[in-house]
Amino acid sequence: MNITTEFPYETTREDVYIPLPGGTRLYARIWRPLTDEPVPALLEYLPYRLGDWTAPRDWQRHPWYAGHGYASVRVDVRGHGNSEGLPGDEYDARELTDGVAVVHWLAQQEWCSGRVGMFGISWGGFNSLQIAALAPEPLKAVVTVCSTDDRYDNDVHYMGGSVLAVDMHAWAATMLAFVCRPPDPEQVGDGWKEMWLERLEAVEPFIHTWLAHQSRDDYWKHGSVCEDYGAVKAHVLAVGGWHDPYRDTVLRLVEHLDPRQVRGIIGPWSHQYPDRGLPPGPAIGFLQETLRWWDQHLKGKETGVMREPLLRSWISGSHPPATVYETLPGRWVGDASWPSENISPVAYALRGGERIVASPQQTGLDAGRFFPFGNDADLPPDQRDEDAKSVSFEFPVEDAPIEILGRPRVKLRIRMDVPRGQAIARLCDVAPDGSSTLVTRGALNLAARHGRDRTDDWTPGETEDVVLDLNGIGHTFPPGHRIRLAVSSSYWPWIWPQAGSAGFTLDADGSLVELPVRRRAEDPPITFGEPEQSEPLGVVHPVTLEEPHPERLVVRDVAKGEWRLEVDPRYGGTRVYPDGLEFTEDALETYTIQQDDPLSARTRSDWRIRLHRPEIAWDVEIETRSEIAADADDFITSNEVICKDGGEIVFHRTWEKRIPRTAG
Repeated sequence: MNITTEFPYETTREDVYIPLPGGTRLYARIWRPLTDEPVPALLEYLPYRLGDWTAPRDWQRHPWYAGHGYASVRVDVRGHGNSEGLPGDEYDARELTDGVAVVHWLAQQEWCSGRVGMFGISWGGFNSLQIAALAPEPLKAVVTVCSTDDRYDNDVHYMGGSVLAVDMHAWAATMLAFVCRPPDPEQVGDGWKEMWLERLEAVEPFIHTWLAHQSRDDYWKHGSVCEDYGAVKAHVLAVGGWHDPYRDTVLRLVEHLDPRQVRGIIGPWSHQYPDRGLPPGPAIGFLQETLRWWDQHLKGKETGVMREPLLRSWISGSHPPATVYETLPGRWVGDASWPSENISPVAYALRGGERIVASPQQTGLDAGRFFPFGNDADLPPDQRDEDAKSVSFEFPVEDAPIEILGRPRVKLRIRMDVPRGQAIARLCDVAPDGSSTLVTRGALNLAARHGRDRTDDWTPGETEDVVLDLNGIGHTFPPGHRIRLAVSSSYWPWIWPQAGSAGFTLDADGSLVELPVRRRAEDPPITFGEPEQSEPLGVVHPVTLEEPHPERLVVRDVAKGEWRLEVDPRYGGTRVYPDGLEFTEDALETYTIQQDDPLSARTRSDWRIRLHRPEIAWDVEIETRSEIAADADDFITSNEVICKDGGEIVFHRTWEKRIPRTAG
């Protein structure tokens, strides 16, 4: 990592409030170059609190952009951090309308040239795309990282029409804790507590809304750019990582947007900016790459960025299974179009007659984290145990490597004797020593086989052909290895099990897997600069003697036939900021299931957050508990929030709700 301290421009920073129509003000931090010439503005807009939670990350990039001649602006969404107003649902119409207003406000400032770009990762990448689809005139360019164009089928809520138990639960629980954090009295003054209590009264657990929409209805279509790609007028640089769940969005954007307005990059990364150096690498000079994008589309400089291939992808070399990799083997390739002329679908017939697929309910405990962040236990371990609980088919790699790039497709001929169930397919790279590395996977709620916007029960005893699209991947299978397709009927805790699901019969002779095989050729060299950032903020992580909870711990009760997965998401622990703020957060997620009972599935998440300013005796705590269970008819949710000021409880609320199981 190169830390830059000298820039073309000296810079200044100020915290301001941006007024919205109606009088609400959003808290913003603006880094600007010291120049008399108006410059373009770059906006990062999200709810994660610029005053503390994202501050270390913000300091890596916003001052860097300012030093290169841009006004770089970080804004908190309404009702979060020190912004005024009440919090709403994620990506709701008010959030997007506010974002459009911020774009116009920036363009009208005397220090702005009138041209605006937006960028962000995850939430900030989502609303960058969504606001681009609303086409405010000043917004000319977007860099969207680890984001989605499809809020239903490529977000944290559903996967293949199935309830995504692991992150439907975990993210709803996280946001319940996050939305309850107070404004900072150092910024908003003595009125902080009144603001906080007003916000708390408006809190409603997201899980209630998300589980109430189990098919792809109008709720999910809102904010899904895939509904109308033509609405996006800005130039879009779409960036993802093969270990991020949103990487398929990059493939869809380069396919559906005008090639004169889009470029895509997919590296080996997790859910992180590609310059941060977090596993798996290699990291790239991402800020320099985005500067080329901004200079081209906001300043009119010819940087050559539009002469790059439409899609630049990392194709990983074969690697043994592990839960973390500092750097993966592989190479960069470029494709001038997508779908690429360099890629051809190659079908592998499964064969072997009828096979019973009836996986125990704990199948999936070795799936790894849905959102890898670069932690030590994020990625899937050796898949041999999962493969043994599945029905597997193998294809030897003989004389030459097989290189794939894109989304594999699995076609299964299934007979099922119950109305509901799910099918999960995993593609693995099996080494000569028998170790099995997960390459990619996909899932399908069989009631959603005719479309995610409808629910069609299976006619018991009938046979049908169904199609699963696996997540996109770039991977090389070397000679001497075997390509393994493993099919299971359960995948906990990623997929919430269907009531009454008893597996299915797979007719292998009528089934196949189709791989996107890339022709091996002499690709033009693709290179990136070394990672570069501005000086870090200087956050201190105090040393503790306490033994940390394992990141991922699997516990088996042999007598009960019960399995429990405990997850510490490791978002940050305790840190002390240069202004004296002490910020602590602890979380533990628990997923429990009995191996023979799909109705035994349970999730629980416990959060504790403390914000403390010793110099003004400000000390607040937030504790939350979130649980989900289900019977044959309903999901059963329970949530609790306790907020304390100086040790005194100032807010306490519980929610108990039953939500009918429709598609989920």
